[in-house]
Amino acid sequence: MTEITRTYTIPLRRKYANTPRHKRTHKAVRVLREFLVQHMKSEDVKIGKHLNEHLWQNGIRNPPSKVTVVATKDKDNIVKVELEGKQYVDFKVKEVTNKDQTFKEKLQSKVAAAKGSSDKEETPAKEESSDKEEKSSEKKDDSKQEEKPSSKKSSTKKTTKKAAPAKEESSKKEE
Repeated sequence: MTEITRTYTIPLRRKYANTPRHKRTHKAVRVLREFLVQHMKSEDVKIGKHLNEHLWQNGIRNPPSKVTVVATKDKDNIVKVELEGKQYVDFKVKEVTNKDQTFKEKLQSKVAAAKGSSDKEETPAKEESSDKEEKSSEKKDDSKQEEKPSSKKSSTKKTTKKAAPAKEESSKKEE
């Protein structure tokens, strides 16, 4: 089977006019898909980047009233639709490798790749030792900061406790 290419001007306004304003562009996209399923006789419809941006350019409340598109049906029964005058570009998802790696390991591998393979073995050991030093210095700083406010609070509490009994003793003497 050869590729079938057709140009359509798809009216959208009649369908989305009855929907709430905050759902209109969603409805316009669904109407576009339904139109192409019906006319191109295929369930698999892929909308191009430029067409999608054109539908959403005025936001969710105000989609265009009609759209002129070029639909191409390939031998696998996949319909690819793009705005007239633009070319459809396939979007491929990058494969994720090493899902089990932690963030630190990924970062180290990127740093090692940037520096070169010769420094790869030395870099993790240096980073780990510097990380340990930073953490220990941070803990020391945190403990010092915690001690200062606590000593101030205890001294203020002590003065208030001492002041209250002194008043009671003076009031007892007066009686």
